[in-house]
Amino acid sequence: MINELESIDWASMGHAYGPASDVPQWLRDMASPDGKVREQAFSSFYSAAHHQGDVYPCTVASLPFLFAMADAPSTPDRASVVALIVNIGREAVDRDEPGAIWIGPDGEESTAYQDAAALIRGRGEAFVAYARDADAQVRRAASAGLGLFLDDAERAVGALRDRLAAEDGITERLLVLRTMGDLALRLPAARVPAWEWFDIIANGVAVDADVRLAALVQRARCVPESIDDTTVPTAIGLLRRITPIPRLEEIKTEDESRGPSGPCSCPVEAEVDPGVPGHVSAAFADLERHGRVHAPTTSLLVAFHEVLDSRVGDRAALLREQLGSPDAATRYDAINMARGLIASWRGEHTHLVRLLAECLLPRDSYTSAAAAEALGSLGQLAELAREALAAYVATHRTTHRPDAWASPHPELRRAHQQAVLALAQLGDERALPGLLTALDTGVDAWRAVNAAGHLPQAAAELTPRLVRLLTDVDHSREWPDVSPPALASALAKLGDPAAVPALTDTVQAAVRHKQWRTAEPVLKALASFGNRAASALDTVQPLTEADNTDVRTAAAAALWEIEHRPEGVVPLLERLLDHQRNFAAISLAGRIGPPAAPVLPRLRQILNEQTEMNARNVQDDAAVLNVGNAWTLVHTASALWDIAGDSEADTVVPTLLNAWNDNDSTARDVLTCLNRMGQAARPALPRIQTALAQPHRGNDRWSDAVGLDLEIERTCRSLVARLRVLPEPVPTGAE
Repeated sequence: MINELESIDWASMGHAYGPASDVPQWLRDMASPDGKVREQAFSSFYSAAHHQGDVYPCTVASLPFLFAMADAPSTPDRASVVALIVNIGREAVDRDEPGAIWIGPDGEESTAYQDAAALIRGRGEAFVAYARDADAQVRRAASAGLGLFLDDAERAVGALRDRLAAEDGITERLLVLRTMGDLALRLPAARVPAWEWFDIIANGVAVDADVRLAALVQRARCVPESIDDTTVPTAIGLLRRITPIPRLEEIKTEDESRGPSGPCSCPVEAEVDPGVPGHVSAAFADLERHGRVHAPTTSLLVAFHEVLDSRVGDRAALLREQLGSPDAATRYDAINMARGLIASWRGEHTHLVRLLAECLLPRDSYTSAAAAEALGSLGQLAELAREALAAYVATHRTTHRPDAWASPHPELRRAHQQAVLALAQLGDERALPGLLTALDTGVDAWRAVNAAGHLPQAAAELTPRLVRLLTDVDHSREWPDVSPPALASALAKLGDPAAVPALTDTVQAAVRHKQWRTAEPVLKALASFGNRAASALDTVQPLTEADNTDVRTAAAAALWEIEHRPEGVVPLLERLLDHQRNFAAISLAGRIGPPAAPVLPRLRQILNEQTEMNARNVQDDAAVLNVGNAWTLVHTASALWDIAGDSEADTVVPTLLNAWNDNDSTARDVLTCLNRMGQAARPALPRIQTALAQPHRGNDRWSDAVGLDLEIERTCRSLVARLRVLPEPVPTGAE
């Protein structure tokens, strides 16, 4: 069939990067006897014709040829072909919704998802054959197809039961159980037989523990109401059978610092290309590392945590077992699960934080780096791990080398750096030697820059080094190795006015090279010094007329912070507020306060226009658009209060509450304004109490989710304490 490729007008179709005329060659190369040619062909197809899961008409046109290759015993890598078909089918089935309209690469409506789903479902029986193939890799690739593409529930359930009995590999058996769960969730007719089958397996004394655990988890996925007080204890018991506790004599033969089963056996990471900026290499390395799975039960346990969801106590008990496992791979994979639970749910996490600290093993840098990174993301909740982090850093410096931050061993270096960063996040000065090494040697200095601002008590040592790095920046380069905005932010946090001349010079250099993305944040850093940055006025003043709106706004804000002369700034604001989404200008108006009264009409106009737009969105069933609009409302309402005070309270409070309801990410800004309003915020008390009582942290996808939520909780408690107390009545006749 591969000879029929030319009968299709591929050039008339498109993919992610243009016309699809290159697709037929990729399909031919997938059948090449040369492994490298096949690898490149699959990579190209995934990148363009199945880009980020998208399905195009050319993807659909490829399916008959892919099925032909999968059916042919002579195809060199049938497993990869079957896996590609399953990937395409999964995306197509997920998006094959009645009435759904998809736009193709040519901007026209496309039925590619529906067409692909119909074609692959029409070949559903092929997956029964693939799942029985003599090649284990083909069987593994095809297994998911039984749950996705067979519409006959009885046929699919029978095929999966047969596969479990026939398979003896643990990976394949767990995959069969997972597929049965997917099938039961997709086809209601499969739910009861699947549930009964899972029950039999989960309770089967003679069945292997890992298979019983998989059945228990899949039963919970399909029938969440079956979860009871025995579910997690049963799962923990099965985990212990999968990884039994080593005998005493086995433990004695292992180095105590490694743990009973030694360090995680993972590939040592190669040194990065010196021509690639460090932060870029690190970002790609993090993506690759975070996608690794080390223990065969990990995907199963991830699914179990997803099903348990808000049962935080059960999840914590399960994680305590995982983090305390004798198996190093199980412990490693549990680290990110624990971080996710703590970052997403409020509660008592003391035990989990301590277990994360116990993963700081000097002889296992790979696991230690993951544990330190997790602790660094927990903000002040990592306080319990402070001494463990400090001890880990000290051990490296004494037993390896004082400048362990710059160690030539990549894994040890990463582990040490993550521990130093976590210490710095806690404001602990014992992180200082590592940061100074980074700034003096230039080794991963970008990491140290981001952490330096947490140690204002060490400003005398850090400021000169940061200033030197800022002075050395080549502003003709669009992306310098060390970010000038990051350097400026760190210097602002340290608060040492010795940085003002260097920041001033940086603004001038950035403007000369039209690097507006640098000039704006550096102006903000200058503004943080207030009147101590008076020497920068000659640089700041002209920039209020700069070509870039963001720079003009930042210059006006710096002018205000340095001089506090409203007559010089308010006229600038009136022009800057022409754009209703200039949040920096709106916030500046609020900081100026009552002297900014001339801009009140414009602020009220912005608020009214945005409120009317949100009302129309609700009427048009497009309320989702109000999520982005909420920020405009929050900034504008806050500024109205700061300028006009009580006279605007009846407008400000409902506006803030509506914006908060539309977009939970605005919580901190809303609460900050309500906190300034005092008793005028009383109508918001029920909403504040609700926010304080909710178990789930908002914004759990943000990098500083925990720190942000802790701040929100503190503000809520402060507001509740004050607003519950009624103000003293004013005596009759009192002025």
